[in-house]
Amino acid sequence: MKLHASGEDYLEAVLILQGKQGRVRSIDLARYMGFSKPSISHVVGVLKNGGFLTVDEDGFLHLTAIGRELAKKIYERHLFFTEQLVAAGVDRETAEQDACRIEHAISEDSFQKLKEKVQGTD
Repeated sequence: MKLHASGEDYLEAVLILQGKQGRVRSIDLARYMGFSKPSISHVVGVLKNGGFLTVDEDGFLHLTAIGRELAKKIYERHLFFTEQLVAAGVDRETAEQDACRIEHAISEDSFQKLKEKVQGTD
């Protein structure tokens, strides 16, 4: 199942929240993303059906191996583009917003080439 950018954003948010607080419930995701609990519940259902996350009997969200891999990939891109934009003189808030758009649009090949160029490993 191919995810849209919004689905990738939810996975990335679960990954970030797990890193910050360990366990994540839908309400944590709703607060973090600024959406209503019903909206989050719908997306959680879609992500569960797609095999990207599970929900345990206590209501905690867990990324599956596929979900974690995708979330890490998106988060890596987000961090990379944010830092590159900040280094180029863009204010952090704008850089974060722009990085969020770029991370979904760029191909894996282009991202790897840019990363290699920036890191000087080309």
